[in-house]
Amino acid sequence: MTEARVSIIIPTLNEAEQLDRTLRQLSLLKPPAWEVLVVDGQSEDQTVAISRSAGVQVLHAQQRGRAVQMNQGAKAATGEILCFLHADTIVPDDLVAVIERTLADQAIACGGFISLMAGPQTTRWGVSLHNYLKTYYAPLLFRPHLFLKGLRLLFGDQVMFCRRADFWACDGFDPTLPILEDADLCRKLVRRGRICQLNRIVQSSDRRVARWGSFKATVIYLYIGILWGFGVSADYLKQFYGDDR
Repeated sequence: MTEARVSIIIPTLNEAEQLDRTLRQLSLLKPPAWEVLVVDGQSEDQTVAISRSAGVQVLHAQQRGRAVQMNQGAKAATGEILCFLHADTIVPDDLVAVIERTLADQAIACGGFISLMAGPQTTRWGVSLHNYLKTYYAPLLFRPHLFLKGLRLLFGDQVMFCRRADFWACDGFDPTLPILEDADLCRKLVRRGRICQLNRIVQSSDRRVARWGSFKATVIYLYIGILWGFGVSADYLKQFYGDDR
């Protein structure tokens, strides 16, 4: 899959504080992305203005919700590969090359990075380590038959990417899920090939952990993961997650 076209899709909602840095970083990618699409969920700050000033395509969401917004971006994308990026996540400048090399292996259906959670004054090593391990232990404990087939549970701050054909063969993100739409997509994509966590780092904002504290954040993430593993509804789990914008 040499020189495949990579479409980067960013769902936003009041992300003016974080988005400018993310878009500046994307402008430095070598090779560049084929396109960057911001799908905005009716932001009330300068998110749309920042996106337009950066020269990226802005789509106005038909309905607010990360899964819905990412599906809308995927429908508009023209690249063979879809990369889903959170507005508060910084990626390496060789992102496109890494994605192309990974998906050149036809046995891999989806990939993502190790998310290092950090803020202006600290790096959340403990939370980051737990999130790294969760990619492996959650499917091993709760979906062992799929773990043996290559299931790994990636989450949005790990910058998930996959082929557009595989994404739509699985019907994309479930628009009815308020959270954990990324884990659900991994569960569906494993039918198309292995899910891979790369040995590369992206840096995500620690704003949620800063509000909760590291210990509480780890407990909440663990609790949500366990309940999800036992099939508890995402609508119920959403109450523990909240919104930081």
